[in-house]
Amino acid sequence: MGGRQATTERRPGTRVPAGLSGREVVIPPGGCTGWHYHLVPLMAVVTAGTLTRILDDGTVEVHPAGATFVEPEGHDHVHLGRNLGAVPVVLHITCALADDDPWAVPAPAPLAATSCGCPDHTP
Repeated sequence: MGGRQATTERRPGTRVPAGLSGREVVIPPGGCTGWHYHLVPLMAVVTAGTLTRILDDGTVEVHPAGATFVEPEGHDHVHLGRNLGAVPVVLHITCALADDDPWAVPAPAPLAATSCGCPDHTP
């Protein structure tokens, strides 16, 4: 009895992940990422310092060293990260990016956002 061989078809314009990518991000004391979003979900581990995330709806999430979190993908999940502490925040980030995709896409501040207080990143 003959079987069918499985094939994978890709639609034109579809991004194909290159595999898992990792990156270390360091935010100095008083530093800020600026408002941005991601094309794919990111998994993050805070390995030093305390990261304060401000989400598009004004929610504030605080992640101390040892914390993990996932940042969802899409332009409807704009956020920024701040280091309000005295030591650098160190993040280890993992995601599945397609070749040449950016890690983050800069975005304007959400309408309800107030000034984040970061140089060059105020709404």
